[in-house]
Amino acid sequence: MGLFVLWYTDRRKGGDGPGAGVYKMIYRNYEDVHTQAAQMPKKTIAVGGAHDEVILEMVAMAAAKDIADFILVGREDEIRRLAAEQGVIGGFTVINEEDDKEACLIASDLVRDGEADVLMKGMVNSSTFLHAVLDKERGLRAGKLLSHLAIYEVPSYPKLMFMCDGGMNTAPDLEAKKKILSNAVEALHRIGIEEPKVAVVCANEMVDEKIPATVDAAAIAEAAAAGAFGTCIVEGPTAMDLAVSKEAVAHKGLTSRIAGETDLFLFPTIECCNTVGKTLMYFAGGKMTGLVLGAAAPVVMTSRNETAEGKLNSVMLACLIAHGTEANV
Repeated sequence: MGLFVLWYTDRRKGGDGPGAGVYKMIYRNYEDVHTQAAQMPKKTIAVGGAHDEVILEMVAMAAAKDIADFILVGREDEIRRLAAEQGVIGGFTVINEEDDKEACLIASDLVRDGEADVLMKGMVNSSTFLHAVLDKERGLRAGKLLSHLAIYEVPSYPKLMFMCDGGMNTAPDLEAKKKILSNAVEALHRIGIEEPKVAVVCANEMVDEKIPATVDAAAIAEAAAAGAFGTCIVEGPTAMDLAVSKEAVAHKGLTSRIAGETDLFLFPTIECCNTVGKTLMYFAGGKMTGLVLGAAAPVVMTSRNETAEGKLNSVMLACLIAHGTEANV
């Protein structure tokens, strides 16, 4: 039984047995994510607009590992043709729907009604997909701010790097940043990272009234110290070099509880987060996945040109979050 399973079982039973201790779950790479997900009961993924070659390639990969089932909503003839081309003969069912908007709404219905655990975007426009998520009658509203969490596997870093918000909230104010951080910390807790180390990233580590992001960062760190985000270690303002390098901290004569071990990076604007993420991918050999947080269930919203491997990585993380959600019921 894996480490995350022990965490999950203990939280449900409230016991003091072998699973009652504090476990430090570290995901070094996506293979660790797959290993953890494979130890859990399979979840069901509802895909809106599933008539896509890469989606079916991902389904084939998942079927080979027997780690998830799929309900594919979209143009049935195309889906079945692509499934045959990929050699996929099980692990999925199909709901025919020609219209992209309605396909996304049907997929959302499935999650909301408990027939699926995770909602996923297929070959549809992001705005069409998000309209389904936010639909007042058929969506997955949960009264929270929706935010994006990007996850990077980078060869030069010892574990996965979680970053927000590079996909949804463009220039969040202080209160929005707190909500984004709350969503992200909750997600990390649910996948077994019990005390996430968080850097509120700015251009430097000094509070400067002329740089509003540093003022916000200090306020967020103060709120975290008061318990606003649950169990986590938050430092800010923090320059990026201090967040990732113990040597940089020592050279500057500073102290840090997170340097070189940061799990979660909170950036001041969408441009900052998005640029750092693309830099990691194009210059550092990074692999990226993405999730939408704040809905009533995990939501996978990857780019339409994302690889099958990248989509599967996102699905596996979403499945772990879904398991963690149950553990807190």
